[in-house]
Amino acid sequence: MPWVYKAAALAAIIIGGLLAPSFARALAAESMPLYVKHCAKCHGADRLGHSGPALLPQNLRRLGQPKAAKVIAKGSIATQMPGFGHLLKDDEIAALVKLIYTPLPELPVWDEAKIRASHVLKTDALDLPPTPIFTADPMNLFVVVEAGDHHVSILDGDRFERLHRFPSRFALHGGPKFTPDGRFVYFGSRDGWISKYDLYHFRLVAEVRAGINMRNIAISADGKYLAAANYLPHSIALFDARDLSLMKIIEVWDWRKKNTSRVSAIYQARPRNSFIAALKDVPEIWEISTDPNAPPVITGLAHSNEEGHEETLGNGNSGLFALRRIMVDEPLDDFFFDPPYRNLMGSSRDGKSGVVVNLNVGRPIRTVGLPGLPHLGSGITWQWQGRAVMATPHLRGGRVSVIDMEEWKVVKSITTKGPGFFMRSHENSPYAWVDVFFGPNRDLLHIIDKRSLEIVKTLQPAPGKTAAHVEFTKNGSHALVSIWDMDGALVVYDAKTLEEVKRLPMVKPSGKYNVFNKITFSDGTSH
Repeated sequence: MPWVYKAAALAAIIIGGLLAPSFARALAAESMPLYVKHCAKCHGADRLGHSGPALLPQNLRRLGQPKAAKVIAKGSIATQMPGFGHLLKDDEIAALVKLIYTPLPELPVWDEAKIRASHVLKTDALDLPPTPIFTADPMNLFVVVEAGDHHVSILDGDRFERLHRFPSRFALHGGPKFTPDGRFVYFGSRDGWISKYDLYHFRLVAEVRAGINMRNIAISADGKYLAAANYLPHSIALFDARDLSLMKIIEVWDWRKKNTSRVSAIYQARPRNSFIAALKDVPEIWEISTDPNAPPVITGLAHSNEEGHEETLGNGNSGLFALRRIMVDEPLDDFFFDPPYRNLMGSSRDGKSGVVVNLNVGRPIRTVGLPGLPHLGSGITWQWQGRAVMATPHLRGGRVSVIDMEEWKVVKSITTKGPGFFMRSHENSPYAWVDVFFGPNRDLLHIIDKRSLEIVKTLQPAPGKTAAHVEFTKNGSHALVSIWDMDGALVVYDAKTLEEVKRLPMVKPSGKYNVFNKITFSDGTSH
């Protein structure tokens, strides 16, 4: 049976089991064929998400139905969703909105028992030899995600030759994560699977399904623990990084236990020996310790935080996976961290500013005007005129904002040919590269001089095709650019002359990640 018919049947069962029979039949007859045709491939026949997020009332409550209708009609730049206004009539859009705001009879459960049942140990890493089976520099490998046909390629970063290619889980998202020695890489998929892969022997080590709709994963600074951020269920799942066995599930509620939340992302805070979690639906930032000897965290009201003088209401927690809550005025997304991880900046809900939160004192300290929805997760840093600055593209509006991280103010707004998504540099390069991911100029790449803060060159690697996601070699001598197309490529540039060196055919290479740059937290690589 073709997938579209399976999707229609499943969706009709879901709707029919929820509502009064007559209303259910009317709603299904009106909207399900539309949903199956235009929505199910990305959002799932059961509305639980695939490459796109789950379409459930609890996920959409902040959006609101009028805005949801607008998104269906015009698309969403921030999520890469196309508009369907040219294909659907107003009443058809209204029917789809009614459908996605209709609750399911019950949400599927993905609990401890299901996670443990999904766990598979393919290879015991301890049984594998400690040396690679290839002669290439293991620190200069690139892990390339080919989203077009759900594969991963391993690339030699010196010769720019493919060493291996293997199938991945569906719709990898959030970027792979590496052990501190660079030997093992972890992948997370939209539908909740985590895969551990041995780069030395090109072997799958272990897999586990952490959730139904997962955003990303993070590995602890010591490489011992792995965290998964879930949209569905509303949880953070914590694993032993050695074999992906489950250690703990943290259900995500606000401190009053009144509201639950999706987890937008989870990050490694290396200097702090912790994970930092961004929550989508409640005004809190979570810090989860990865130190077994972590001191107590005060979870209630504190009279004094001086050592030995705590007088508290509420229970504290300490040690491994101790949870600290930082209260903010509104939910924040898409975090950028300064290099010492003393401060983070999150995007405000209105997309007009960045809110700076000091992680040491646990409160917001500054608001930076950044109109046009800054993509802070792609932020990079460098030294400019004796001070540390960060730069971020914007998802709405053609600009790159350069921000002084001491005074937290914009020092330069660089006009670009359209909204951008990714930005990259390297400490050995005088240039920062930014794409023009959205809009008619998506085939362009701007080269910004990090000293003058001016665009010095604009490249067009493949006219008419999206050029995005630059990554540098270990020493910064070359920059690799993705052509996001089924008939795509990796284009290798000399990072000094900005001339093309080589072109490797790829199937929509959505991202590529240099082992050394990722494990050393290069200044030009987003963290």
